Amino acid sequence: MGWRRGGGADGVARRWVLLLCVGSFCLGLLFTDRMWSLPEADEVAVLPNLRREEEAERKTGDCNVGKVQGKHDYNDMLRVSDAHHNSQTLDKAIANLETELSAARTLQDSFLNGSPVQEDYKASESTGRRKYLMVIGINTAFSSRKRRDSIRNTWMPTGEIRKKLEEERGIIVRFVIGHSAISGGIVDRAIQAEDKKHGDFMRLDHVEGYLELSGKTRTYFATAVALWDANFYVKVDDDVHVNIATLGNILSKHISKPRVYIGCMKSGPVLSDKDVRYYEPEHWKFGEVGNKYFRHATGQLYAISKDLAAYISLNKHVLHKYINEDVSLGAWLIGLDVEHIDDRRLCCGTPPDCEWKAQAGNTCAASFDWKCSGICNSVQNIWGVHKKCSEDEKALLTVSF
Repeated sequence: MGWRRGGGADGVARRWVLLLCVGSFCLGLLFTDRMWSLPEADEVAVLPNLRREEEAERKTGDCNVGKVQGKHDYNDMLRVSDAHHNSQTLDKAIANLETELSAARTLQDSFLNGSPVQEDYKASESTGRRKYLMVIGINTAFSSRKRRDSIRNTWMPTGEIRKKLEEERGIIVRFVIGHSAISGGIVDRAIQAEDKKHGDFMRLDHVEGYLELSGKTRTYFATAVALWDANFYVKVDDDVHVNIATLGNILSKHISKPRVYIGCMKSGPVLSDKDVRYYEPEHWKFGEVGNKYFRHATGQLYAISKDLAAYISLNKHVLHKYINEDVSLGAWLIGLDVEHIDDRRLCCGTPPDCEWKAQAGNTCAASFDWKCSGICNSVQNIWGVHKKCSEDEKALLTVSF
């Protein structure tokens, strides 16, 4: 009541103060709202720069991604290239070793099955194998015990002399034989007992039989080249007289030739008559009746170089066997780049032929009778041949190869 009573100028003043306060409050709200909604000048200047930096970062990021991706692609290409190069290198290495490995795997079965020559195999493994001049394999049969003894008593060194021949001269001499159709039979046990006594056999994974001589020859070369690393591999029949030093001297003249086939070359008729000896069941392959064989070494004795023995070893499962083993060997080599060497000192006759030649200083390496395809009655006659046609006893350990 006192306030209203005091009206007049004081009442008006109070109203204007109130209106001014309300108006000021409203103006304050309005001004504050504008301040919140409009950015400051510094913020206005900073925002575009931030946007440009973000865009630059995005662009830079894209480039970096491209660079990183490019590096990954290049590295991938390098890895692919390296892998391809490594693959080619490996292929070449495999190609270089394929023959040797294949031959080793093929041959392993042929001489480890029941073979009593394990020590020879251990001593001639591929790493650090000793080099020999020649391996002489004497083809023999179960029924030829007396022939083997006659050879041991004449031209073949035995016991310590044979070991010395191997160690000092690099010459291996072995009788070559397979097994019977019933492996482990009485004839096989007889050979095992004989080998235990003399230690001079090479046992083959081969079934013995006269009509299987080609297969036996093929297996002999495959087995010999696996057992011993030699320059030459010789096959000789057990009814032939051999002067080993003279044979070694002949072969050593050809030691620098990679593929040589040495023997007494001949070209006999292809026999189509079933009732004659050396009948050729496949005569039709050689042309018309009356044709002759290609040149090949006579079967009593011949030698081939290591490369040829290795070739036979590697391909033994596809080499065709003719009925006559000397023809088979000639057929295996006729299509190859081989030098055929015809040396008549490898097929001298028995006395007086080899005797006259020995007296003239032209000692024969091998002597036999052509009419008998060996020494006739060799068990009885080989000693006479040895006495008249043999080389000096000291030649074997003194001659220079």
